[in-house]
Amino acid sequence: MSVPKRLAAGLLAALLIPAAAVATGAEPAPPEAEARPAEPRPIEPRLTVERGGPGAPRVALTFDACDGGADRRILDVLVENRIPATFFVTAIWIRRNPAALALLKAHPDLYAIENHGARHVPAIDRPTMVYGLKAAGSPEAVRAEVEGGSRAIEAATGRRPQWYRGAGAVYTPATIAAIRAMGFRIAGYSLSVEAGTRLDAHKAAERLGKARDGDVVLAHANHPAWPTGAGIAAGILALKEAGFQFVGLDEPAARGR
Repeated sequence: MSVPKRLAAGLLAALLIPAAAVATGAEPAPPEAEARPAEPRPIEPRLTVERGGPGAPRVALTFDACDGGADRRILDVLVENRIPATFFVTAIWIRRNPAALALLKAHPDLYAIENHGARHVPAIDRPTMVYGLKAAGSPEAVRAEVEGGSRAIEAATGRRPQWYRGAGAVYTPATIAAIRAMGFRIAGYSLSVEAGTRLDAHKAAERLGKARDGDVVLAHANHPAWPTGAGIAAGILALKEAGFQFVGLDEPAARGR
């Protein structure tokens, strides 16, 4: 005997009701009620400078100084060879390294001192972790981080910084808009030497040697005890020997996305 159509439909409907709804007697929630808006993915902006061409390739050296000390192996190579660079420093680094700061300030034609924040906190406006660092977590905390770093630089140098690079160099669309509204340009990069790791000298020099015409290089100058700094110093000299011209982020104009 075949099952009547009405009974068959009822059995099928019962099988399709989720177990939780059967247990509570509740109606299944519509799909749109369960959906949550996806959080915007962090953005890691890219930045390059105008290329110089095969005969005079250009590269912009940028160094983050988060906390810790000052790597004189890198600073001495830059100063002795009059190689320009941009330093992104935190308020913490400024307090801990007055001699290194004085060295940079003594060569304003070569070294720009830019904003890396007050406490080296990633400029993400929601609670999360970035490379092991606890993010700012709110728009208000992002603003405090950016403005605190700017005030420290202005107090130490008499100059308001023009560029900002947050800890981890990642942002949300909202924080990028907010930082720009504060009057800062976002300093991305196109080549990271350390890529978030501690390298031996050979590997660091090898990474820096991969720089191409127009690259904005990101490295760190606040780990004097690491072997990485020796490799970065050697890599800078190798680029010079290869005919690279070193430029700041504003000469020629940097282009980012």
